[in-house]
Amino acid sequence: MSAVSPEPSSSPSPWRAHWVALGTIVRREVTRILRIWGQTLVPPAITMTLYFLIFGGLIGSRIGEMGGVSYMDFIVPGLVMMSVIQNSYGNISSSFFGAKFGRHVEELLVSPMPNWVVLWGYVAGAVARGMAVGVIVLGIAMLFTHVRIPHPLVTFTTVLLGATIFSLAGFINAVYAKKFDDVAIVPTFILTPLTYLGGVFYSVTLLPGWAQAMTYGNPIFYMVNAFRYGLLGDSDVPLWIAYALMLGFVVTLSAVALTLLRRGIGLRS
Repeated sequence: MSAVSPEPSSSPSPWRAHWVALGTIVRREVTRILRIWGQTLVPPAITMTLYFLIFGGLIGSRIGEMGGVSYMDFIVPGLVMMSVIQNSYGNISSSFFGAKFGRHVEELLVSPMPNWVVLWGYVAGAVARGMAVGVIVLGIAMLFTHVRIPHPLVTFTTVLLGATIFSLAGFINAVYAKKFDDVAIVPTFILTPLTYLGGVFYSVTLLPGWAQAMTYGNPIFYMVNAFRYGLLGDSDVPLWIAYALMLGFVVTLSAVALTLLRRGIGLRS
């Protein structure tokens, strides 16, 4: 009587396992955002409402038009992008540094999941928060303005790329941070000045020559103007330059972040 050979056990493919791991990290990040929605989603809405009331309503009524549109309409793209940038950056820098501080990031590093799963899991969570805040702020803006998104594809891709760029930058900040104060240094001394000087409240054509040259060296200026084109159909820079710059940042920052993970810089004690 011949022995029956056992059937080979079916094991999930590596790619399937990677996608399950990626989905798990994303789900955890999104759950965290929704669990503390009073800290993650409500404050940006309140802050931007005050911006619309003070800068758009009170001050804007005295300024009149800028760039051929009312001042209230003009500042909408910049304020939406500012909220997306700040929340994407802040979410991943605090979340990943919290994982370092709690030392459960070591469990991710010793697991069989590749570095790109860890990186893009956290990035996807931060992008989700940035996009959610952007939708909320844009919805509030439509209560005060006549902005109605004439170029939805440009609008969506610009917000997506902007959120991705600053999620990656926040991840790098969290990798190098040694204490919670280090997480706040970059937003306070670099991110906030670049945002306010990125054409959020004014057109670059109003600036003197030397100030225009400095503004053209600010990457946030290109993101704001690409988004302004999506909402208003007007921009101070060619659209292709803005997209080339944003894609270049995504590729470069992704390579830097993956290199840091592979070498364990700032992660292994």
